[in-house]
Amino acid sequence: MIFPRPEWEKFSARIAALPMEAQWWKRIFLGNAMDVELDGTGRVLVSPELRAASGIERETMLLGMGNHFELWDKATYEAREAEAMRAAMPDVLRDFSF
Repeated sequence: MIFPRPEWEKFSARIAALPMEAQWWKRIFLGNAMDVELDGTGRVLVSPELRAASGIERETMLLGMGNHFELWDKATYEAREAEAMRAAMPDVLRDFSF
């Protein structure tokens, strides 16, 4: 996930407030977070550690998700999307109107 600074502040505060039984998830979310900057052409350098942890190989997909972005390995995203499309629609969306 990629957050603009104000959204990261909100998200990290919610994670930090989780109870002790979520301590490892707090470490995963907060301990692996990194600040990044755009280069002169608007690109973001994703560290080798984060690329390896997320399975990003070469081609990526950047998805706008409201208050944050998701960065996916393209092949992984396409496989997961196809899997979701084959599955039944979740109950929470059955009465959703577009």
